[in-house]
Amino acid sequence: MIRKILIVPLIFFVLLAGCIAEQAPEKGTIQFTSSPTGAQVYLDNQFRGTTPSTLSGIDPGSHTIEFRYTGYESWSATMVVSAGSNNVFVALTPKAGVSTPGIVTTVAPVSSVSPVSVTLKLNKELMTIGDSMIFSGTAEGCKQVLLTIYGTGTYQNGVSLSPPDVSTLGTWSYTWNPGSKVQSGTYTIIATDPEKKVTVKKEFPLIGGGEVTVTSNTRSAARGDILQFSGLCTTGAPSVHLVLYGPERYTGGVELGTLSVQANQNWNFAYTLDTTMPTGTYTMYVYDVPKTSSGTTQFTVGFSQ
Repeated sequence: MIRKILIVPLIFFVLLAGCIAEQAPEKGTIQFTSSPTGAQVYLDNQFRGTTPSTLSGIDPGSHTIEFRYTGYESWSATMVVSAGSNNVFVALTPKAGVSTPGIVTTVAPVSSVSPVSVTLKLNKELMTIGDSMIFSGTAEGCKQVLLTIYGTGTYQNGVSLSPPDVSTLGTWSYTWNPGSKVQSGTYTIIATDPEKKVTVKKEFPLIGGGEVTVTSNTRSAARGDILQFSGLCTTGAPSVHLVLYGPERYTGGVELGTLSVQANQNWNFAYTLDTTMPTGTYTMYVYDVPKTSSGTTQFTVGFSQ
């Protein structure tokens, strides 16, 4: 009787232990492989060997996995480990510019690479209203060139132009055609790489849209007199050119020279009449350089006053 009493509790505890064992969560196992092999494996920031390798006894749930290999980009991710068998395979990516045996990689240039140089040139020294200007140059280490132009009117605070692409030969070009509404004045074009590490600029005059006037201090003069000619040039041109027309050898015009326009847009010229000038009516013809506007005035030589 006593033997039966002892057996019953024993059976009870054995069954209870079996139930507890069945309720314990099953662990997970992860098999790590990579290309190339030999990558370092980190589980929850702890080094756990190199590939290929298998780790067991891992609690189910979220874990951080990271692969590291010299010359390759590190790879990391959060993985939900399930009870039982799990597999992780990663093809690592070589780092840019690193030579890896057996693997050939092509790295495309990106705009974040510092350019070796950016150059800028203009296709003409000055521009007239209604005409166009070509900006061009070379660039290294960037895919585009940023262009900003400053000037008068709407360009006073700078206007960004559409960035031209840099060709495979390292050249770029942009044609600026602002139309006829642009104002005359001095303009500045600035070229830079996208990260603005290299900046170059050039200035040029934009002329036109104004007038050139000319007057003389007398309408009738004698040979040997000194005539004073003056006027305005509001086209933005830096200089004006004078040509004298008249009878005989002056029929085809005599070039008198080019004068600088002053900051206040005035110009002045003193001309001594030749003592052998034919009698007749003369015309002083003045135009801005490069001839967007012109003006004339007449005077006589040799007639009695």
